[in-house]
This record gives sequence, structure tokens and C-alpha cells, in this order.
Amino acid sequence: MKVEVLGPGCKNCKTLAERVKKVAEEEGLEIDFAYIDDMNELAERGIALTPALMINGEAAVTGKVPSKEEIKNILSKN
Repeated sequence: MKVEVLGPGCKNCKTLAERVKKVAEEEGLEIDFAYIDDMNELAERGIALTPALMINGEAAVTGKVPSKEEIKNILSKN
């Protein structure tokens, strides 16, 4: 599963990235993780609200930092 966090490098973006990695580790999920902070790429993808959590190229969450439980639910569905 390809998991990406998109954002400019703000505190919320970094928090989301850390939560995603922690949940994947705790749940034993193998993910292909990337953190993307290139504003041009965010614009190309149409991401207006950050942070954004992308799963396999689709936006799962934008504009907020989901809880660990929410992330777990999102990752377990994919």
C-alpha cells in the first residue's frame, strides 16, 4: 500500500507523518511511505488543505490530523 503525507513541513504535517508510521508499525502493516513537501506537487495534485493523507493516490484525509484510531481504520480498509 502506498501511503503519502503531503504538506509544507508544518507541525501538523509532521505529526501526521509520525502517527502514520507508528500505526503501521504497531499494526504490522507494510507500507510504502513518503512525505511530500514540494508545494508545486501539492498544487499539481489539487491539495488545498494540509496536511493530506493519501492512500494509493487517493486523498483519505485533508485539512486535519486524524487520531491514531482513525488512521488505523483508514489503513486497515486498504
